[in-house]
Amino acid sequence: MPLFSRPSDAAATWEPQAADSRLAHTAGADPAGVFTSDLSVSEYVLLGEAGFEPLGFVVGSSIYHVGLQVGRWSQNQELQNLTQAMYSARELAMARMRSEADHLGADGIVGVNLRMQMYAWGQDVLEFVATGTAVKAMGGTGAHRAPDGRAFTSDLSAQDFFRLLAGGAVPVAFVLGTCVYHIAHQSIMQTLRQAGQNQEMVQFTQGIYEARELALVRMQAEASEARSSGIVGVNVAVANHVWGAHATEFLATGTAIRRLADEHKMPDTTPRPTFTLGLDR
Repeated sequence: MPLFSRPSDAAATWEPQAADSRLAHTAGADPAGVFTSDLSVSEYVLLGEAGFEPLGFVVGSSIYHVGLQVGRWSQNQELQNLTQAMYSARELAMARMRSEADHLGADGIVGVNLRMQMYAWGQDVLEFVATGTAVKAMGGTGAHRAPDGRAFTSDLSAQDFFRLLAGGAVPVAFVLGTCVYHIAHQSIMQTLRQAGQNQEMVQFTQGIYEARELALVRMQAEASEARSSGIVGVNVAVANHVWGAHATEFLATGTAIRRLADEHKMPDTTPRPTFTLGLDR
């Protein structure tokens, strides 16, 4: 289980009135509506080859005040208050995006993009935004949905999504694990002793190693909770944000997947994407 608590259901499923109006005119909510997506033309065509159709562009947002927490100057330690803030804000954005997909009756969300941005009215105020394209299997029975019966989430490209389906698997959830960690400072004497020498900075290595492991373990816990069989496309990003050089966030992300039953796999006759390499200079 993840170490940190999730936001309440009421906060996670809140939708602004403007979003409700937008969603009401998309293909997922109105047969006469138009679909919206962030797919390229190639991705749109490939999604159709995989047997899915786009319903609408879905968004989740959370503007969050990230508080302060001071770490001991000479000690490696996790800043748990900051970790909780970064986790909760992202979870709110992801949950609201998924709520929009449920509003459209989607089987899943592809191309999930999770980003963070600042505004001029405060460096300690951050907006977390999750976006993606809600999709539905053509003539589907809901077999591609997550085990909890709701839309799956995935940051895979349309190309990788196609290959995953062709391999007999389907996304379950875009999973993440985070850790905000204070990396200890060195004393002046330590710095002087190391001057001109090749040697490992053990204190720094230990801090970075522990922080990265905490993020990865929490990501794996999310995947287990989502009842997946594994995670593909794992990435670990490192950023200092607004806290200074020695307070660093480690963010592990990936797409949890599960195997499909044989009757729901893509048929062998489905066209496979090909790669053409031009020889022109």
